[in-house]
Amino acid sequence: MEAGYLELYRTGQLELRVKEAKKRLQKCTLCPHGCGIDRTAGERGFCQAGEGLYIAGYGPHFGEESSLVGTFGSGTIFFTYCNMRCVFCQNYLISTGAEGKLISVNRLAEIMLELQEARCHNINFVSPSHYVPQIIAAVELAVKGGLTIPLVYNSGGYDSEEALDLLEGVIDIYMPDLKYSRNFAGQEFSGVKDYFTVAKKAIRKMHDQVGDLVVDENGLAVRGLIVRHLVLPMNVSGTEEVVRFIVEEISPFTYINIMDQYYPKHEAGKYPSLCRPVTREEYKNALRIAKEIGPNLRFA
Repeated sequence: MEAGYLELYRTGQLELRVKEAKKRLQKCTLCPHGCGIDRTAGERGFCQAGEGLYIAGYGPHFGEESSLVGTFGSGTIFFTYCNMRCVFCQNYLISTGAEGKLISVNRLAEIMLELQEARCHNINFVSPSHYVPQIIAAVELAVKGGLTIPLVYNSGGYDSEEALDLLEGVIDIYMPDLKYSRNFAGQEFSGVKDYFTVAKKAIRKMHDQVGDLVVDENGLAVRGLIVRHLVLPMNVSGTEEVVRFIVEEISPFTYINIMDQYYPKHEAGKYPSLCRPVTREEYKNALRIAKEIGPNLRFA
C-alpha cells in the first residue's frame, strides 16, 4: 500500500496544503485551545511554540508497538513543547521545559530521509499537534528527496478537527492517546477542560480518514488507527468508558494498547490519586474490562 501523501504530491494537493497550513500560524487555531495568536510575529500561546521548529531528538525507536517497530525500528522525531500540561508527564523537560534545539523545515525533511535511509519502517511524529504546518511543509520537501514510508501522527489526543483536515491524506497512521473518559480529569491533571469531548471528535475524524489498522505480510502497520490508553491509579483514566466509546463509536476491531507503565513523575506526587504506580491488580482489571467490552479489539 502506497503512502497517501505521494498521491497528494503528484496531484499538486500537497503544495496547496502547505500554503493553507502556513496561513494558520498567523492566527493560530491549530489545536483546541484556539489561542488566536500570530506565531509568525513571535507571539506564544498555551503550547509556547512559535513559528520556529524545535525538536528534542530523533532516531530509530524500539519501544513502540510491534507493528511500528518491526526489525529496524520506528523513525521517531520528538518535538519540543506540548498543548497539554500533564502533571505526570515522563518527558516534562521537553514538553514544558523547552528542552530541544531549533531546526529548519529543510532540516526536518532531511531527518525524515535519514531515518528512511536507516531502514526505519515509518516516520513517527511525537507530540506534533502544534507543528502541523511545519510538518506538512517538511513532508513536501522530503517527498522530493525520495520519502516513501508511512507517516505516524503520535499525539496526546487533544487535536482540533481543523488541523486534522489539513493532515487528511498526509498521515497514514494515527496513534492518539485517549487519556481520560471524564473532562474534569483532563482539567485537573492535564490542564484542558474539555479533553474527552475533544478527543472523541478527533479520534472519530482520524478513523474516518484512515480506518482500522492495516498491516502488511510482515505484520508492519501501513495505514489505520492505533489508540493508546494509559491505566492510571484508582481508575482516574476511566478505562471502561474509554473502551466502550472505542467499541461503540469508532470500531469494534480497533487496535488498542492498554498500557501499564504509569509511574509518578514530574508533579504527580502532589496528587493523592496519582502519587503511586499502578498496581498489578489495577492493570489486570483494566485489561479484563477492555476484553469483556471489546472481544474483537486487537490488543498490542
